[in-house]
Amino acid sequence: MRPFEHLTVQASDDAIAALATVDDGSTRLIAGGTDLLPLLKDNLVTVDRLIDIKPARALRHLSFEADGSLRIGALTTLAEIERSAELAERLPILAQSVADAATSQLRAMATVGGNLLQRSRCWYFRGPFDCWLKGGETCYARNGENKYAAIFEQGPCRSAHPSDLAPALIVLDATVTVESASGARELPVAELLAPPTAEERIEYRLNPGELITEIRIPAQSEHARGVYLKAMDRRAWAFALASAAAQLTLDGDIVTHARLVLGGVANAPWRVTAAEALLEGQSLTPALAIQAAELAIQGASPLAHNRYKVSLTRELARRALLMAANMWPEEG
Repeated sequence: MRPFEHLTVQASDDAIAALATVDDGSTRLIAGGTDLLPLLKDNLVTVDRLIDIKPARALRHLSFEADGSLRIGALTTLAEIERSAELAERLPILAQSVADAATSQLRAMATVGGNLLQRSRCWYFRGPFDCWLKGGETCYARNGENKYAAIFEQGPCRSAHPSDLAPALIVLDATVTVESASGARELPVAELLAPPTAEERIEYRLNPGELITEIRIPAQSEHARGVYLKAMDRRAWAFALASAAAQLTLDGDIVTHARLVLGGVANAPWRVTAAEALLEGQSLTPALAIQAAELAIQGASPLAHNRYKVSLTRELARRALLMAANMWPEEG
């Protein structure tokens, strides 16, 4: 690891001012550091200056507003989300999404903002390979060891997006507030996390000098219920082989609002709009859940070693929808 300057700031304004002094990507923000430090140690990221924003206490909050919306500061830790009794009661899908996101020690350090901006866990990206995501010409996962790779095609990169929190936030229609010297803007989490392109070989869309300050979740219907399910290759603390986040609002037995987002299967969270359209306006039945789950895997193009993800994803989607409707376990 090469030498760098370390700057500690006490407020987001100070971080934004420091970021505004450079525009060459040589300055990075650090909070929990659970992803950035390994990237630095492996020389996947090089910096001339690190700005430590952990002391910025104003960015560490978790509170419901009078209108029922939820505000989460970007420096709120995953452990704080997991421990919030009010959140577990009102939005249990968020607590479910972070429960197995990492070890308890890492959850105590990892921040919400950092979790959304974490880089690919593909071993070709993390290892000594000039892969496409690092600026090379080849995605080695396509014809190499691809057990954990994406099953949906979203450009040249076949790595799977690693965040557990992101699918849950997207089904809740969450937005992020980002600030810079030129002002603040809001964008949906689904737009922040976008597939890498030839022009932007990174998994998120932030402009130079921008800092995530807050995540906002709009008020949910009192008849809404969400569920996050995750399959791992060991019992806990592993990245998702596949995951499914489902949020349903029911009027009696009629689905009036539906969201279904998959994780671990594409290089950005995969929203299944076709399944949502199928469900809305209908009475959810086990048969309809099967149809929606089939739509969840429509268009999948698995690689040589990850075909198991197709059936796994289909089943997770089916169960998540039934659980969100209080129909699991199925009768009979």
